[in-house]
Amino acid sequence: MPLSIRPATVTDVPLILTFIQGLAQYENLADEVTATEERLRATLFPAHDRAAAECILAFNDETPAGFALFFTNYSTFLAKPGLYLEDLFVVPDLRGRGIGKALLLHLAKLANQRNCGRMEWTVLDWNAPAIAFYESIGARRLREWQICRLTGAALEQYR
Repeated sequence: MPLSIRPATVTDVPLILTFIQGLAQYENLADEVTATEERLRATLFPAHDRAAAECILAFNDETPAGFALFFTNYSTFLAKPGLYLEDLFVVPDLRGRGIGKALLLHLAKLANQRNCGRMEWTVLDWNAPAIAFYESIGARRLREWQICRLTGAALEQYR
């Protein structure tokens, strides 16, 4: 079978970091990546705590092809959990083969299995191919919502 998807394991941390760096490069945000293998191990595969997020990996034959990193959020309006897709990435040479769609639909099935009320993610406004793809599978962009973020020094001032 040429395409396979499986949950990531702790031994996949170097590959996950490589995919994160590839995504950041694509999004012109490479200088913002401070993730390390050690931090990924500690947050995705902690020895004693609950994992902060989950990750699935796609392989084309046995070649690493992409990943999706996600976590559970919650909708008070629905009184149900949701699945939030933080990152989706397919290596450039393997794009256009349905790998991104397979990862996204795998997560949609997982959201249904977990009785989630919705699945959400963000997309950069300049990423026309991704926007067209997401809309082609039935996703609706919520243009009236704006992301607000506290990070770095702005967040740290409230220690």
